[in-house]
Amino acid sequence: MRINVKAKPLAGKERVVKISENDFEVWVKEPPVKGLANIAQSRIRLVSGFSSRNKIFEIE
Repeated sequence: MRINVKAKPLAGKERVVKISENDFEVWVKEPPVKGLANIAQSRIRLVSGFSSRNKIFEIE
C-alpha cells in the first residue's frame, strides 16, 4: 500500500490530517532546507504486525 503525503513546512504547529484513505497532509515546523522537514528513519517504529499484513507504525 502506498500513501501520498503533502508536506507543509514552516507551520505554526505540527499535525497530521487524513484527507482520504491514502492521502495525508502533514504540517511540520522545520524549514524545507537540506532535508530538515523530512522524517528521520530513526523516528519511525513498527509497533505491531511484524509477521502480519496489517501493521501499525509509530512516528515520533
